[in-house]
Amino acid sequence: MTTATEAPASSETDHTPITVTLKILRFNPEIDEEPHWESYDVPAQRTDRLLNLLFYVKDYIDGTFSFRRSCAHGVCGSDAMQINGINRLACKVLMKDLLSKDGKQTVITIAPIKGLTTLKDLYVDMDPFFEAYRSVKPYLIAYGNEPTRERIQSQADRDRFDDTTKCILCACCTSSCPVYWNDGSYFGPAAIVNAHRFIFDSRDEGAEERLDILNDSEGVWRCRTTFNCTDACPRGIQVTKAIQEVKRALLFKRV
Repeated sequence: MTTATEAPASSETDHTPITVTLKILRFNPEIDEEPHWESYDVPAQRTDRLLNLLFYVKDYIDGTFSFRRSCAHGVCGSDAMQINGINRLACKVLMKDLLSKDGKQTVITIAPIKGLTTLKDLYVDMDPFFEAYRSVKPYLIAYGNEPTRERIQSQADRDRFDDTTKCILCACCTSSCPVYWNDGSYFGPAAIVNAHRFIFDSRDEGAEERLDILNDSEGVWRCRTTFNCTDACPRGIQVTKAIQEVKRALLFKRV
């Protein structure tokens, strides 16, 4: 039994300093011909987020190290990167989940997400990603006169597309897709997810326009249903399911 004056047994372990090795794929186009790996020994605690360790590298070891970050709370999606080969958000990854279980030195590999051109170190050119996003018209389309009151929607109608409202445009899903790696002209999972969000919105009148766009040779039919996108999504969106629902809407002309 723990008394009121005693700290929980796990608190000492959580705050015990440890040292981990970050193996980061570095690339500076001004001096490097090819990306290369560099390793950094960084102090940490089990409760640290990986993002904290990246800041340590930049602030105390190498100020030229570059990566994107913003809110640091898993909402903005800025710090998407490959962590031990898996697309994740650095701000959502805790050190206790990455530490070696056998007592050996923990080595964490970090690289930029794939399928988008690396501009420097861990940040990539997001323009093609957002171009695909904008091309599916990710906004409410309504014709006729403006309503005199708000557009009412039932809870059931809202639930129909609730899952795809969670997208934070981090590109984890799109950059985990092997089709997108091989052909960047594919719209990619994130664009289709955001089209889904409005295609199945009962207040929207632009479903046919979006379905015509996604019926293109670079649209939903390029999906090979590998589920990489669903596995990579940090918000738990059923991405593959959303893509299949858009395919069915095209096949049966029914939303």
